[in-house]
Amino acid sequence: MPRVQYVYSLSLVSKKGYVLMKKCLTLFTILLVVLLTFYVGDADVNRENHILRAPEGMVLIPAGKFQMGSDSDEAMDNERPVHTVYIDAFYIDKHEVTNAQYKKFVDANPQWQKDSIQDVYHNGDYLASWNGNNYPKGKDDHPVVFISWHAAMAYAKWAGKRLPTEAEWEKAARGRRIDQKYPWGNSIDIRKTNYGGFVGNTTPVGKYPPNGYGVFDMAGNVKEWCLDKFENNFYKISPSHNPVSGENVMDLTHTKGFRVLRGGSWSSPARSSLVFHRFGWAPSGAFSQNGFRCVKVVSP
Repeated sequence: MPRVQYVYSLSLVSKKGYVLMKKCLTLFTILLVVLLTFYVGDADVNRENHILRAPEGMVLIPAGKFQMGSDSDEAMDNERPVHTVYIDAFYIDKHEVTNAQYKKFVDANPQWQKDSIQDVYHNGDYLASWNGNNYPKGKDDHPVVFISWHAAMAYAKWAGKRLPTEAEWEKAARGRRIDQKYPWGNSIDIRKTNYGGFVGNTTPVGKYPPNGYGVFDMAGNVKEWCLDKFENNFYKISPSHNPVSGENVMDLTHTKGFRVLRGGSWSSPARSSLVFHRFGWAPSGAFSQNGFRCVKVVSP
């Protein structure tokens, strides 16, 4: 074969090889993308399945860090400083505990009925809006009110749950949003919460849109009891992992000090609905603004 033809043939083979190699790389890339898509899709499905396995009426709040508190001009001293907190995964009730749900509890536990509760567990106004053992007509899906911390703790234990820690509550309230004032953004919105006395009373749970986690009424409607003891300076000494304030917080009978309330209520000003707002009251406090919801630990 003449030298020129030989060189030309080698060049042609080289070009064909290059084209073939390029096609192979392209096919490999496409295959890799497809495999990764299926992998991520499967992961998303697995996560979704995990969420779907949450107990009825609850949603999953995933484990992870978030920024708790605020350093904004609106923040009070006991809401400062912003600090990073890691929270293990947990389930939280989508809605505040309703009158209908609480009636099941008092029916099953007569010692917690309005006329039977021990004086040490309330301030004299426990279930004040109820007529005996019956809640107000037409309010089965409204949050139960005139509830003391003691009563909320007893219900949670009966339901196989517990009250949320203050940190769990704030993480759930923020709904994946970062550095926002309310569960939906930075401006108070009467279309998204029952606050300030505009409605004049509680509203059915779930009437307003949920936050990013799918949790309803984390601002307004009723203030919600938390597990923690209320301490003004707790943020300055707070642990960074699953913080909870107070000793023997699961002790229903020998609780000392005020307990935390979060979320504002139907009659509270806008400031009470801030996701970082903190409030405390005596555990016997049963008022028309006080209700609660529960959480449950995610089993390994």
